[in-house]
Amino acid sequence: MADTDEQINQLRLELRRGIVVLAVLSQMDTARYGYSLIQRLAEQGLEIEEGTLYPLLRRLEKQGWLESEWDVSESRPRKYYRISPAGRDVLTILSAEWFETVKVMRGILQGENHG
Repeated sequence: MADTDEQINQLRLELRRGIVVLAVLSQMDTARYGYSLIQRLAEQGLEIEEGTLYPLLRRLEKQGWLESEWDVSESRPRKYYRISPAGRDVLTILSAEWFETVKVMRGILQGENHG
C-alpha cells in the first residue's frame, strides 16, 4: 500500500505542477511579493510551499511572463511581481485550455463520452 500511496502522491504532484503556474499568473494583476501570494492562494484553497513558489516566480520572470521591482521603503526590502503583457497572453491561452480540459475530463470521468 505504501508504494501505491507514493505513486498517487507522485501523480498528484504532476497534476499540480501546471495548475500552480496557472494559479500564480491569475493572481498577479496586482503586484505581490512571495509570501502575500502564498497567503492569497491558501485563502482560496491552494497551498503552495515557499520552496515551490520562489523558484517558480524567478522562472516566470526569466520567461518574461512576470515583471518585478524591489520595494526598499520598508525596513525589509521586498521583491514585488506583476504579470507582464506576455504573461497576460499566456494566462488567456492557458485559462481557455484549462476550462476546455476540465469540460472534457468531466465528461470522461463521468462516463458521458463512451465511444
